[in-house]
Amino acid sequence: MNTFSNYMKRNYKVILVVVALSASLFAFTIHSKKSGDPEKDKLLLELLTFVIEKGHYDPKEIDDTFSKGIYKDYLEALDPSKRFLLQADVDEFAKYETQIDDEIKAKDLTFFDLTYNRLMQRIEESKQYYKDILGQPFDYAKEESFNTDYEKQPFAKNIDELKERWRKQIKLSTLSSLTDKLKFQEDKKNGVISEKAKKELEKQANKDKKDDAPKTFEQLEKESRESAIKQLDDYYSFIKDLDREDYFSSFINTIAERFDPHTSYLAATDKEKFDVSMSGKFFGIGARLQKKNDYTEISELISGGPAWREKELEPGDIILKVGQGDQEPIDIVGMKLDEVVKKIKGPKDTEVRLTVKKATDGTTKVIKIIRDEVEIEETYAKSSTVLKDGKLYGVIYLPKFYIDFENKDSRDAAKDIALEVDRLKKQGVQGIALDLRDNGGGSLRTVVDIAGLFIDQGPVVQVKSAGKTKEVLSDTDSKIQWDGPLVIMINNFSASASEILAAAIQDYKRGIIIGSKQSYGKGTVQNVVDLNQFVRNSSIGDMGALKTTTQKFYRIDGGSTQLKGVASDVVMPDRYSYIPIGERDTDNAMPWDKIDAAQYNALKPNNFEAVIANSKKRLAESPQFNLIDENAKWLSKRKDDNVYSLNINKFKKQQEVNELESKKFKAITEYKDNLVFNSLPYEISLMEKDTLLKEKRVRWHESLSKDAYVEEALNILGDLQSKSVVKSQTPVKTKKGKLVGSL
Repeated sequence: MNTFSNYMKRNYKVILVVVALSASLFAFTIHSKKSGDPEKDKLLLELLTFVIEKGHYDPKEIDDTFSKGIYKDYLEALDPSKRFLLQADVDEFAKYETQIDDEIKAKDLTFFDLTYNRLMQRIEESKQYYKDILGQPFDYAKEESFNTDYEKQPFAKNIDELKERWRKQIKLSTLSSLTDKLKFQEDKKNGVISEKAKKELEKQANKDKKDDAPKTFEQLEKESRESAIKQLDDYYSFIKDLDREDYFSSFINTIAERFDPHTSYLAATDKEKFDVSMSGKFFGIGARLQKKNDYTEISELISGGPAWREKELEPGDIILKVGQGDQEPIDIVGMKLDEVVKKIKGPKDTEVRLTVKKATDGTTKVIKIIRDEVEIEETYAKSSTVLKDGKLYGVIYLPKFYIDFENKDSRDAAKDIALEVDRLKKQGVQGIALDLRDNGGGSLRTVVDIAGLFIDQGPVVQVKSAGKTKEVLSDTDSKIQWDGPLVIMINNFSASASEILAAAIQDYKRGIIIGSKQSYGKGTVQNVVDLNQFVRNSSIGDMGALKTTTQKFYRIDGGSTQLKGVASDVVMPDRYSYIPIGERDTDNAMPWDKIDAAQYNALKPNNFEAVIANSKKRLAESPQFNLIDENAKWLSKRKDDNVYSLNINKFKKQQEVNELESKKFKAITEYKDNLVFNSLPYEISLMEKDTLLKEKRVRWHESLSKDAYVEEALNILGDLQSKSVVKSQTPVKTKKGKLVGSL
């Protein structure tokens, strides 16, 4: 990737040594390509530790303490629900608790092989458990309970205890389904149609009339067990698709993530998914697939993609074979989903032939599609206008800071935000709300460019590499694309690049930050290292990549966003207000620290304090936000309710109590303001030809009209618009920084 090339040139001369050493360290040929090759695994282990130790911002010592951390995390990942392994297995594993560090250094796979083989054995044994359990009705009158707090549960002492745990777990699932069916039937009989009931009726709309007749308890109980069998069949079908390589990737990731929560191994398929998530595009036919037992089904067509344009492929179609051009098609029934995806994707302008069983009439048909570039519209920025109190405002939603590392001329978040701002200005908006809620970050370069749209030239973020002096990354363009009222919306899940932008806007006093008490708290920069570059003369296959933390970033005032995140100017209650969420809640996060401030001059807004005070007053008086806060407290209390009665009468009574308590919070989802959100003219033209895009925008606009947070953002814009902002006239002098890395 370009970002790593720049990163090597600038930050880590030692990487040149890595390249030089790679000839002697890793230049050996491995001819076997079979899945889960032990020699490949050993090489991967060596590469992982070598690159992390040389390139990580603060590599940890691989010692007994490190080993204990891996052991704990890996055991949790191996069997999180404690439904396969026995205590005797764990006792056998425990002798390796302080030996994993030694095995890593020696490229010894003994611990992994032991755990993997034992897990495979236990999974195979468990296949019969659920079939036996669900082969006969449960005794729902029996007084017993089940605790779903798996973390605090011990492992089962023996097979009988394990089977009993399976029985209770399955009984709870089936009991939940059965009580839903009973309530639905009772509500239907009494003419009470809940939202849940409406959905059920829609599902049954095309069924025979005989299905409308009331069913006995025994019939509904049997249906619930049959549904549970199908769900577990699907679960084991998913497990069957996993091979040794998948489990080893999980083990490798456990090691990588002990260095910090954002260092991770990307197997070849994961690396491809990462690239797609960063750029928002790929070459293929533009269809989303899902696995149903041994079959691959089309779940959705991506708007604008080749399959969507051809109009032959439809959601629900089953793919039976895949052929490349005139080549003989390959039967893909039973094939792993990732392998199917590989065969369907391919270079631009090449042909793929799909043999499909049509969902409409069950006929088999060969569909030819020419591959093309597919853009995932959900990745990209979008905007809307809204009229409030006689003033027009713009709302921009940015899901992530996307970029195509391989093509600098391709679209990226900064270019698209600049375009959306320009479009909104042409509509005459008097304020802009930029929504960064749930935005987990992305490209460092784009966040600096986006900040530059709203400020005069000056520093945006400070970056520090291990053992290096800080570097100030600045906006060097004196042009301000939008100098009007600005609100940045964040929440607990706004992370990394989102936090850089929010912090810069806050430090310059350029806009008001609203949302959760604080953002996620990820103040580190990651670079993706292609591990294949270190291997010479190898026929072993793709080694994947390593995403490793190479830098920390800091606000221009010197403070880190690590752990602390960005504190909102206006704190708005949300459903996670009282639940621990964020970087600070991980046990291996890097610490908070502070460096010297950059040279910058904040603006001097003359009404920020009054605007913030007005907003806080509105929130305190808002029934909607008071209800949201009350709901957050209720959810926090309920998250520790892990014990469920398996007696049907007691279970139903508890569900009725929960439903009664939750009814008071129904108004949260039913809230609707009188605002009407509209697409911009260019998008209205597109929607005339693209009904799927129109449907998505209608849904988005409906959600905006029900979003009290957006409504308050518009209230704040109105308050800001009523008075001007006084700008600092003092020029800011900083050196131009080089923009690399992803966050």
